[in-house]
This record gives sequence, structure tokens and C-alpha cells, in this order.
Amino acid sequence: MTAVSVPARQAGALRQATIALGLAAGPVVALGFTRFAYALLLPPMHQELHWTYAQAGGMNTANALGYILGAATAAHWARRLGGRAAFVGGLAVSALALLATAATATMAVLLALRFIGGFTTAVAFVVGSALAARIASGAVQRRSASLVAVYMAGVGIGVVISGLVVPAALAGGDSGWRLGWLLMGSLAVVALLPAWLGARAVPEATGAHAALLAGGQARRLLPTFIWYVLYGAGYVSYMTFVIALLKSQGLGSSTTALFFVVLGVASVAATLAVWAHVAGALRGGRAPALVAALVFLGVLPVLLMPAGVPAALVSAVIFGASFMAGPTAATVIARRMLPASGWTAGIALLTVAFSVGQAVGPLLSGLLSDGDGGIARGLWLSAVLLVLAAVAALFQREHAAS
Repeated sequence: MTAVSVPARQAGALRQATIALGLAAGPVVALGFTRFAYALLLPPMHQELHWTYAQAGGMNTANALGYILGAATAAHWARRLGGRAAFVGGLAVSALALLATAATATMAVLLALRFIGGFTTAVAFVVGSALAARIASGAVQRRSASLVAVYMAGVGIGVVISGLVVPAALAGGDSGWRLGWLLMGSLAVVALLPAWLGARAVPEATGAHAALLAGGQARRLLPTFIWYVLYGAGYVSYMTFVIALLKSQGLGSSTTALFFVVLGVASVAATLAVWAHVAGALRGGRAPALVAALVFLGVLPVLLMPAGVPAALVSAVIFGASFMAGPTAATVIARRMLPASGWTAGIALLTVAFSVGQAVGPLLSGLLSDGDGGIARGLWLSAVLLVLAAVAALFQREHAAS
């Protein structure tokens, strides 16, 4: 019996990992393309469209505002449409928004498209997180955390793809930003197939799903909410402006592309090999605090070390290995401390907190970058916010799901 059961368990584990990998197409589009590829496209758009850094940051603020609304209503769409339809439908609209971004240079239209993309990718990301958490709903915490980590690894995969594809599009000149958005949109369309295959393999949730958390449940997670606001503001400010900083320091397109690829590879490797285990093993707010502290350390090399390739690559490795552990830790905490009926609502509420930070961070960082001290001054705000996030997380206590 043992000889039969072991291969059966291995086959089941492989199938679960394959499902999670299919769902990972969601973060590839939602964050890898829609959110983070903008860092590569910002410098040529900033130059050709004559933006200030505040305007450039405002583009990500519009995206984050849409993300807030999408995250806040994700549980509603999951209940109304079903989790699978909400996930795939959100990604489909996101792909269309990426394609449409290539067709205009009008600020108001670009802001609207960034808002729409933020809304739909938030719905897809939140619902996809809940789907990933349900792949092995009866499994031990560490197994479930590993599957969530596979899902989150899609972000790093998207960053790597962006780092390879966007610089090639920009090689034709500053107007190549249009081709960059077009390629991201086309790849997002391709990603719909694995996303659909992964989603259809996860059964729809049975029983009633809470649209909102009970007051006591939300209060128990208050330190995590505060951590996520500060963390979102800190990490996304870096991701928005770091390429512009590196270019202002004299690094060329090939180096910034290498930076992005190294960051993405580090994210995938650490998310799968390290954070899948750490997020499930550490109790209370220790995992979020550790994540914020490491991301803070990842910001420092480009601010303190002499400008050049070594500083960029050290930053890419440390930051890349840590930044997507934030959503992994948040999803694991929601799964561990909330009943199954509250997972989608809990992840959605945490993502709203994350999105509030992401809306405010780039705008404040952009305003600081327009003043004396340039982009580096704006990125120091990122470092301060990450330290505050680590402190806030330490106040989170462990609670049993109820």
C-alpha cells in the first residue's frame, strides 16, 4: 500500500503545483506587466511626453487607485461571477488596457487606462490568491504556503519577461514605449490560456462566502493592515523610480535591462525556495517584519554605494529576493487567521491596504524627486517607510482562525 500511496501523493503534489503555475499567469500580467513594466517605460515616456516626475508618479497613483477599488470589490465579483470567471475576466480586460495604452499619448486617457488596468488586475490578483489558497485547502500550512508561493512567483516571471522584452522594444528610440506596451498586451493575451486552465482545475468555493470581514476579525489583523500600507508605499516607490535613478547615474539600457532581469530571477528563486517555507513557519507578524527589513536593505545599495553596475546588481538581488514575499506573507496570514469563508474578503481587505500605500507612495516620491536632491531624495522616502512597516508588523499577534 505504501508503494502505491507514495507515487499517488507525488502525482497529486505535481498536479497541485501545475495548477498553481497556471494561476501564476495572473500575477505575471497583474503586477509583472501592468505595474512593474512601467518602470522600464517611464524614462522614455517622461522624456517624449515632457512629464514631471510628479506626473510620472501620478500614472502609478491612478493605477493604484483603480487597484484599491478592484481589491475592495473583488469578493463581490467572486460571489457574483464565480471565482474562476472573475479571475480570467479580470485578466482579459487587463490585457485590453495594456494594448490600448500603446495607442495614445493623451495624459487623461493614459490615466484612465492605468486606472482601469489597476481595477481589473486587482480583481484578478485577489481572486487568484484565494484560488491558490484553495488548491490544497485541507493541507498543512507549509504545503499551502508553498502553493501560494508558486502563484506569487508569477510576479518575478513577469518582471523577467519585461526586462527582456521592453528594452528590445525601446531600442528603436524613445517612441518605442508604444511598442513596449503593445508587446506587454500581446503577451497578456497569451497568458489567458494557462490562467484559464489553472482556474478551471480549482473547484468553486462551497458554502457562503463573506463579502466583508466581521469587526473582530478585522481588528485582529490591524497591525498587518498598517504594515501593508507602509510596505506598499515603500516598495512601489522604489520600483517606480529606480530605473530612472539608474539612468540618471549614467547606466545604459543594457545595464538597466540586466538589473530588471536579475531582480525578477531573484524574486522567482527566493519566492519558491525560501519564502514558501519561511512564510508558513514564522508566526504572528515576524514574516512581514522580516520582509520589510530585507526590502529596506535592498533599497540602500543604489543610495549609499558608488553609482555603477555593482550597486545596481546588489540592490537587484536583495530587493528582488524579498519584495514579493510581502503578498505571500499577507496571503498566508489571511489563510491561517481567518475561516475559509473569509479568505477572499480578508485577502481583498489586505490588498486594499496594500493599494492605498501604492497609491500614495509614487506620488509623494515623485514630488520629492522634482525638488533638490532629485530621484535619490524620493527613494529615501521608500527606505523610511519600509523601516516603519517592519516595526508595525512586529505588533501582529497570532490568532486562531474563527
